[in-house]
Amino acid sequence: MSRWRLVRRVAVLGLVCLLLVSLPWIWTTGAARGHVYAADEAPTVDVVIVLGTAVTEGGRQPGIRLAGRLETAAELVHSQRARVVLVSGDGNGTSGDETAAMADHLSGQLGVDPQRIVADPYGLDTYDSCRRAREVYGVERALIVTQSYHLSRAVALCRHLGIDAAGVPARCTGCGTGLLLEKAVRDYLASGKAAWDAIRRRPPAVDSPAHPGVTDALTN
Repeated sequence: MSRWRLVRRVAVLGLVCLLLVSLPWIWTTGAARGHVYAADEAPTVDVVIVLGTAVTEGGRQPGIRLAGRLETAAELVHSQRARVVLVSGDGNGTSGDETAAMADHLSGQLGVDPQRIVADPYGLDTYDSCRRAREVYGVERALIVTQSYHLSRAVALCRHLGIDAAGVPARCTGCGTGLLLEKAVRDYLASGKAAWDAIRRRPPAVDSPAHPGVTDALTN
């Protein structure tokens, strides 16, 4: 076999492998297409779901990415595009209680009525947040707020799990290019786990009975 033919076969094999590895990312991107809106163009819904991430200062304050998500969610509430905020994250995370910090920031600095905030401390990852929002909190239609690098995966999972979800990209003031690139690569790799979780319909890490929090907040 000539060297050129060997190189060509290796190149073709590499492209095939890249395509196979990229299939989950292609799925998440395709599933979210047409369901992502700027904050001032988002459809009006009852619930906006904010996905958790790292907190700082002993677990009391949102980090820069989480702060951007909360600011965007508060904007949606104040513009009457959503009535209730479901903050979903890890209540016992390595950086602290994500949902407590989220709720405090929304009701404090951002002026959201605390009666309109519901916390799910067992949204341990994006899949769990979506599945629990549907099965535990009864959410059928929602806006999902997270940064753009994460948004397609979140929207795809929530829609797969039965929520008529639309995504709104969160601002990320102070996020450098390096951080955003790192998170984009991480999310590309995480799409494989997302697709596998969706295919096998993985149960959430924490099984909970139905919770009336969202319904009660909507009737207040």
